Amino acid sequence: MTVRAAVVLAAGEGTRLRPLTRNRPKPMLPAADRPILEHVFDALIGAGIERLHVVVGYKRDRVQDHFGPTYRNVPVNYVPQDKQLGSGHALLRAREAVSGEEGFLVVNGDQVVEQQMVGDVLAAFEENRSTATLAVTEQADVSHYGAVVMDGDRVVELVEKPDTDDYRLLNAGVYAFDPSIFEAIEETPRVQGELALTDTLVRLIDAAERSSGEGATVRGVTTEGLWVDATYPWDLLDVSRELLLNGRVTEPQRGENVWVADSATVHEDATLQGPAVVGPDTEIRPGAVVGPYAALGRNATVGANAVVSRSVLDVDARVGPNSTLLDCVTGQSVALGANTTVPGGPGDVRVEETVFEGQRLGGLLADRVRAEGDVSFVPGVLVGPSAKLHTGVTVSENIRERAEVFR
Repeated sequence: MTVRAAVVLAAGEGTRLRPLTRNRPKPMLPAADRPILEHVFDALIGAGIERLHVVVGYKRDRVQDHFGPTYRNVPVNYVPQDKQLGSGHALLRAREAVSGEEGFLVVNGDQVVEQQMVGDVLAAFEENRSTATLAVTEQADVSHYGAVVMDGDRVVELVEKPDTDDYRLLNAGVYAFDPSIFEAIEETPRVQGELALTDTLVRLIDAAERSSGEGATVRGVTTEGLWVDATYPWDLLDVSRELLLNGRVTEPQRGENVWVADSATVHEDATLQGPAVVGPDTEIRPGAVVGPYAALGRNATVGANAVVSRSVLDVDARVGPNSTLLDCVTGQSVALGANTTVPGGPGDVRVEETVFEGQRLGGLLADRVRAEGDVSFVPGVLVGPSAKLHTGVTVSENIRERAEVFR
């Protein structure tokens, strides 16, 4: 059996990443020089996948408009999930799309995975022909995700968000299934109206344990390679950092750990400190310093004598002259006037009703934020889309969408 189709689950919003997800789903957030979902597609295609079925929901036009009907000459089929009722429900939506397939991959579209992980899962599944095979990777902290307990190559327990540090094996969100998974999902009870794929896997594991390993088996393949995820705003900085450290960028290399697009313009008096990536049509003006750990998206501008370090600037970002951005994440079409200052973390970040103390985030500025000259930010603030900050303002608390702030 050869698996050549994949279902990519990309319907979720990513509420804990607001306000950056106010206008697009989490899979379309920046991971170094391009969206998270592009990294996922590249891993799948690199491992030999020839058909991509993408389950889309929240702001799905942002996915469809970006990729269109093909990606790297591989057809992309979009499957709508009108209500986000869990990963199991999302996979059920793709049932017809993969009808006739002997087996298929399922991956989360909002986590960056390594091609090797995909390849290892494919190889193990094609060899053993189990009902389900999942990628397992060792991580220092699995408390925000799903932990895995193995007996040989059999998965004997899945623990969602464990409250102890006794676990080191992580469910990496890369699966291979045979078609019987759909019946198993349909038989899984919903929890608070949602149908989670992991709940189905737990039921299969429990059934196999009760029958001494007979029947449907969930196997795990321990694999290595890059696996990164962004749960909270400051995690986007860590994602880009890991991608830069591992050279997971698409632009040509111009120096040690420095990648610059052919269409970018870097003034001879500007300085690039690696690791750093500069996207297409981006301009870096004289005296500017970019890096280390800086990722500049397409058509960004860094003004004269500005400093951008440990930061991610999304498409069409504008940074005025003499500005300093440290530990900063911007959305698309953000415009920052002269002498803007984001001094870097750590800071206390309020996400919904919870305050996370001491996080490495100078500030997050969502799409189309406008800041006039001499605006400064207290570490940890989140600024909503289309907010306007007038000259001389100091932003010391979260700013709501479309707010206008005067000194």
